[in-house]
Amino acid sequence: MLTFQRAGVVVGAVAFALGVSACSTVASGDSADEVADAPADALVVYNAQHEQLTEEWVAGFTEETGIEVVLRNGSDSELGNQLVEEGDRSRADVFLTENSPAMSLVENAGLLAELDPATLELVPEQYRPSTRLWTGIAARSTVFVYNPDLLTEAELPGSLLDLADPSWTGRWGAAPGGADFQAIVSAMLALEGTDATAAWLAGMESNAEIYQNNIATLKAVNSGEVPGGVIYHYYWFRDQDGTKEQSGNTALHYFKEQDPGAFVSVSGAGVLASSENQEEAEQFVAFLTGPEGQQILGDGYSFEYPVATGTAANPALPPLASLQAPVVDASTLNSVEVTDLMTEAGLI
Repeated sequence: MLTFQRAGVVVGAVAFALGVSACSTVASGDSADEVADAPADALVVYNAQHEQLTEEWVAGFTEETGIEVVLRNGSDSELGNQLVEEGDRSRADVFLTENSPAMSLVENAGLLAELDPATLELVPEQYRPSTRLWTGIAARSTVFVYNPDLLTEAELPGSLLDLADPSWTGRWGAAPGGADFQAIVSAMLALEGTDATAAWLAGMESNAEIYQNNIATLKAVNSGEVPGGVIYHYYWFRDQDGTKEQSGNTALHYFKEQDPGAFVSVSGAGVLASSENQEEAEQFVAFLTGPEGQQILGDGYSFEYPVATGTAANPALPPLASLQAPVVDASTLNSVEVTDLMTEAGLI
């Protein structure tokens, strides 16, 4: 059983809350030198999750344990590929992702250590990989956001696969260049196979309006530039919780029924096998999946779903179990084949 104990002075993100900054939160553009200069006993986290959420996690963890944490922030694909390039020379102790394909990339390169069974058991099996080499820490649902002035409920697609039909030409949008959408395509590949996914991507290239990210897609639907779009749920809920400037003219459609469009993407946490701070790294992952870390997620700004047993999501969200998501083993999601297929389709 892991304990959150370590002798020493309390340093790290909690010091920021007290007005004394001791934890380094570094941007991906100039982070290499700062990570290289981190104290040997500091925990180095390659972080592709949302920075604000991870900083809240780090603050809680450091307050609990006194362990200093240095963040290297970047995107899923950037940091996943960086870890593969660095191999066992990496200074990273922990890798956090928004979506699981980047974690699978690192796992398939043989770079992850086995997690403590007690840590794994905090999260139900459907939210962690069968390999047990990493664990889910948060979840987000695929949704179809639409403008009710342009689409009636009767006109909504019954399946994500329907959007490849010519009848949807110019009537929906998405952001294929981002890791979020590529994770959705990864699930489609796992569920439907290569040929069906390639055909769907060809239909997308013909039909869809292309946007830079989920927020741009949401804005386009809200303004009536396009009737609908494929995004993750939390972008809509965050805006609804605020000014509704980007979502006031929109509603959400959930595909359900184990459709590829009902895919729930899992954010992951893994410990690097090359880490020289294995015990502290394991403690950090256990904190994220434990009651306090999951409550930070459930109570915070992110509107993502906690995945640990017994932690409630934001009450504005439909229950995770009600989404009728397809069963996808997160360790099988293939970012390399997906980007190859999307490149062949002319989408990235």
